[in-house]
Amino acid sequence: MNATKKIGAAIYTASFIIIIAGVIYANSLVTPMLLALFISIVCAQPIFWLQKRGVSQGFAIVIVFVGILVTFFGFGELIVNSLSSFSDQAPFYEENLTRMMAGVTQFFADKGIDISLTQMSKVFDPSRIMGLTAGILGQLGGLLGNAFTIFFLVLFLLLELDSISIKVKAIVTGSTDRLKYFNVIGTSIRHYLSIKTFTSLLTGICIWILLAILGVDYGVLWGLLAFLLNYIPNIGSILAAIPAVLFAAIQMGFGGALSTILVFGVVNVLIGNVLEPKIMGKGMGLSTFVVFFALIFWGFILGTVGMFLSVPLTIAIKIMLEQNPDTRGIAIALGTQEEAQEIVNQKGNPKSSQ
Repeated sequence: MNATKKIGAAIYTASFIIIIAGVIYANSLVTPMLLALFISIVCAQPIFWLQKRGVSQGFAIVIVFVGILVTFFGFGELIVNSLSSFSDQAPFYEENLTRMMAGVTQFFADKGIDISLTQMSKVFDPSRIMGLTAGILGQLGGLLGNAFTIFFLVLFLLLELDSISIKVKAIVTGSTDRLKYFNVIGTSIRHYLSIKTFTSLLTGICIWILLAILGVDYGVLWGLLAFLLNYIPNIGSILAAIPAVLFAAIQMGFGGALSTILVFGVVNVLIGNVLEPKIMGKGMGLSTFVVFFALIFWGFILGTVGMFLSVPLTIAIKIMLEQNPDTRGIAIALGTQEEAQEIVNQKGNPKSSQ
């Protein structure tokens, strides 16, 4: 019996390694397919909402698809306009930077500390900060490098919404348990992505408004960056704050930088740590360590796309592992302490699980 289990574990491990190697090799094909699939999952929610209100499926798809195109091209126009405006204002920021650097070096010189003006200028160079921001947004836009392919994949997937569920039922005929776990995967991923999209959008809007109130230039650009990077768990909100804080320091001094840090901190704590867990319900069902490891793992396998989709991909794998007794232990290890404690309690009191 032990030998059989060992052979089974070896087969699962070998299969996993082969699949991962195949995904890495076919990255250029897998990436647009995954993006299209998850965009379709997010878009399915408003389509169902419109259908419940009497809108035909075809017209609902047209409305949502036009919304996708307007959003995509609107983001591009926003980035171009912001960079163009920055070019006009560059002399003003350079002057501010020179004045700030002179004050900083004088302050440290009075304390007997000699600092490199050249190194500090590189850190706070406004052109480099905007270049960094444009680079990040450009890389995110690069995720849609096969934009037309992805758009058509999304369109056809949305048109197949009704038939997909029927095909799944036909494939798993005679096995209600298997059908149930397919539904669980779809529901869990849709639940996570829908809530993450809502909270990311709310984060971006709040940061845009608050920075505009503070008087930080290009607040809408920093809000857009916060919205997009908020999909990346754990480190996304930190990455979004760095260019905004540096730019605020150049424009308004260190007081402006501290205010910007406060804005990002308060918004991310209230939305990410208070609101999101409350509306997420039981949460992602993944431990904090697993979420961070999944970020690194899928980032290595799929690049930037993997970082954005690390949580939904890991949720899907965890649900699949739960269905097989031989792999259920791995699913428990991926899950939270609360889930493990429930299983321990059920083992200690078998009657409660009956």
